[in-house]
Amino acid sequence: MGGGGSTRRVTFEADENENITVVKGVRLSDSVIDRMKESSSPGGRAQQRSASGAANDEELKKRIAEELALERARRDSEAQKRRLKQEQMYARDEIGKILDRERISSNEHLTRAILRERAATEEERQKAERFARQLEEKDRELKKHDAYYKEQLARLEERSAQFYKVTTEQYQKAADEVSARFK
Repeated sequence: MGGGGSTRRVTFEADENENITVVKGVRLSDSVIDRMKESSSPGGRAQQRSASGAANDEELKKRIAEELALERARRDSEAQKRRLKQEQMYARDEIGKILDRERISSNEHLTRAILRERAATEEERQKAERFARQLEEKDRELKKHDAYYKEQLARLEERSAQFYKVTTEQYQKAADEVSARFK
């Protein structure tokens, strides 16, 4: 940049107020415009060209080309800065999106783990309730069996007492008969 001459041709014209205007849309800094005004004389451009000759025109063209090259370099630098900022913003946005996705994913995993744990806890609670009901049922069954066997035992004891009484009476009767016979 700036080392080689510009291949673009730029033509300048002076308006009525001696202000320099740019043809073909090239923007110039105030310092370039001031230098161009200084190089032009109050008598007009034709007198200056004839007096100073082609050397001033070449110097002016060289200075304008340098200013244009500097301006172009500044614009390119600003454009690069803007692109860099845009890329940084894009990268931040992408990183933010990735972080959001990761946060959502971890929240989903955590939520699933909590739900699995709740389901397991609920299943364990239901098992405990089922076992408690089964234990109560077995306890009732054992109490029924206990009552039944106590009743059976009481019947057997009553029957045994009746047999004992009958047997004792029969024994007493037989003993009395034997004793009455042998007396």
